[in-house]
Amino acid sequence: MTPPADQGAAKHRAASLPLDEVLAELRDQIASVRFVLDAPGTEEAETTQQDLLNQLDDYVLPRVRRTDSPLLVVLSGSTGAGKSTLVNTLVGARVSATGVLRPTTSSPILVCHPDDADWWLDERYVLPGFGRVPGPAPDAVVGDQLVIMKSEVLPRGLALLDSPDVDSVFEDHHEFAAQFLAAADIWMCVTTAARYADAQVWRLLHRARDHGATLGIVLSRVPEEGGEEVVAHFAEMLKDNGLEAAAQFTIPETKVSGGMLPKEMSDEVQEWLTGITEDEDGRADVIRSTLGSVLDTFRTRVPELAKRVEEQVALRTVLRDEAEAAYAEALAELDEATRNGSLLRGEVLARWQDFAGTGDLERALQSRGGQAGHRGGRRRRAPARVRALKVALRSGLESLVIAAAERAAEDVVARWRDRPAGAKLLEGRADELGRASAELARRATRAVSSWQEHIIDLIRTEGVTKRSVAKFVSYDDEALSLVLMVGLLGFGTSDAPVEAGTSAVPQRLLKALFGAESLRSMSAKARADLRGRIGMLYDEEAIRFGQALDGAGVPDETTPVQLYQATYNLEVAR
Repeated sequence: MTPPADQGAAKHRAASLPLDEVLAELRDQIASVRFVLDAPGTEEAETTQQDLLNQLDDYVLPRVRRTDSPLLVVLSGSTGAGKSTLVNTLVGARVSATGVLRPTTSSPILVCHPDDADWWLDERYVLPGFGRVPGPAPDAVVGDQLVIMKSEVLPRGLALLDSPDVDSVFEDHHEFAAQFLAAADIWMCVTTAARYADAQVWRLLHRARDHGATLGIVLSRVPEEGGEEVVAHFAEMLKDNGLEAAAQFTIPETKVSGGMLPKEMSDEVQEWLTGITEDEDGRADVIRSTLGSVLDTFRTRVPELAKRVEEQVALRTVLRDEAEAAYAEALAELDEATRNGSLLRGEVLARWQDFAGTGDLERALQSRGGQAGHRGGRRRRAPARVRALKVALRSGLESLVIAAAERAAEDVVARWRDRPAGAKLLEGRADELGRASAELARRATRAVSSWQEHIIDLIRTEGVTKRSVAKFVSYDDEALSLVLMVGLLGFGTSDAPVEAGTSAVPQRLLKALFGAESLRSMSAKARADLRGRIGMLYDEEAIRFGQALDGAGVPDETTPVQLYQATYNLEVAR
């Protein structure tokens, strides 16, 4: 929700905006949500999201912007309930197909007064996602288009929409029915004495109740014998479900001719609809009641959607943390490997022994008596053995860094695959993400080389020799930096075979030159610098998984907050 310090400004802004602008902002926030991660309740959340968008687009925004627009009455019900027959009877003509073939209404039929036809034919207003086709076309199959029929019988300002059956075997019919109901000023549910207790009927009625619609209920085909008991039982069920305030109508069992009931059978329904339309106060009450009730439902429906978004955010956090944990483990693995001497094998060990055992190390330390030191003077080209050792150390560290990164990438992919949410994100990308990036080798080379130069700088700026030693010995910065690197990497702690007398050289020599305290300080700084550089490399590697989350459109922490804020703004603007 809005932070307390910001609530005053947010409240003032929301109160100063027209209601339609606040609703448009709310709509944009809802539309921006993407349920990318596979989680329990995701399908229901997507349905809720689409329902909210449909109701905003098809009813709320058009109604708020044009309160003088015609009333829309949507007749809905299960297959064969007789709603098309009732529509035909109300307009006194066969405008909607009826028959024994189910479902009969293939295309949505909207009937209005001729003076209102232009309004309904304009796709900018109610149900903007549907095309329009002028009637008559009672048997047309036109998909997601409205067939607009004209009737002088209907009063101006009233339209009847014969919706597809809510239990249609065709999936698109079911979706259309739900969308039309969300766009209605008045819902009319038509059911029969034989089917009024069906679960589908009550799902429809509960939907009407929960969405705050002005509701009329028609119980048709009520038999003469036992009809009173049926009507009474249905009324009792309506009361038990909080629907007793709905307008209730009864149509007895009778003969249908030409797709219509006897005229008198629909008189009560027609009087109710006409009365609402022609009574300005009654019409305003219906609009105010339905619109207000629909907006009331947003108080719970939008926060419920925000909670589902929070679940996506929480899953995003889990997946991101798993990626970060894998690379943190890789960094810890590298820390251990650079301490325990395991790096000092093979080529590195051979180059060190070559350097330490052939006189190059001794020559790097020179007696001051009668010999020119190289410290501070013109830098000479390093001996070949020094260069070879430096390259071997760099290559060994690079290989260690890359190998740990490869294992971390494999680990993240394995962890994500264990989660449905992560497995979906990996589709088509597992091979790419399951190995180190193509740029890592180049970055590792640059990082290790920079670290080696940093060690030389430490030797020059902080590696002040003990005064007693400095009187007699000068040293080559680069060669001594290699000795420090070998010591830092745990030389003498591994089980690798070494030549006699060489295992203790780095630490003994370094302590003799710099003293224990200065050596500890330089070593700590050198280790921290190496860890920082490698940590940055691994952060860059882990970012790839964050980019996979971002690229898929997984919502971040700001998304649910924006939904809560938009809901708050709506309350203020109302």
